[in-house]
Amino acid sequence: MKPYTLERTIVLPTDLETAWDFFSDPGNLPKITPPAMDFRITSEPQDVTYAGQIITYTLRPMLGMTVAWTTEITHVSKPGFFVDEQRFGPYRFWHHQHFFRQVDGGVEVRDLVHYLLPHIQFSGLLNRLIIKPRLKRIFDYRIQALQKIFPHNETIRGDT
Repeated sequence: MKPYTLERTIVLPTDLETAWDFFSDPGNLPKITPPAMDFRITSEPQDVTYAGQIITYTLRPMLGMTVAWTTEITHVSKPGFFVDEQRFGPYRFWHHQHFFRQVDGGVEVRDLVHYLLPHIQFSGLLNRLIIKPRLKRIFDYRIQALQKIFPHNETIRGDT
């Protein structure tokens, strides 16, 4: 089965080092996650993002259910990109790439997520009606939060 894809790109009015420092700090995830999801990091804080880093957290994705999630940072190339992959959690497969590059007006931040749902009947329908719209809302919230954290943003792109 071909993975589902979600992509978002935003240009933030900041420099590459500041953008990297913000996004590579897992402690900032709650700032860009919808409050209703009750996102809580349960692993020990780390000062530096590195390949092999394990991050655990809980969240409430929908209907008040608490879900435990474990991700591993699998690739890091400071300040250009890093990748987190789900090791345990609600998806059969979750691969989230974070790209950063200096552009006119700031730093382009691009999220590219590939995911698969658990093997269940009607997973395509479930994705189309519930999961993908929910993920889009989460990433739309993220863009709104980033616009407040890094004010004066004018460029937003992406929606696949």
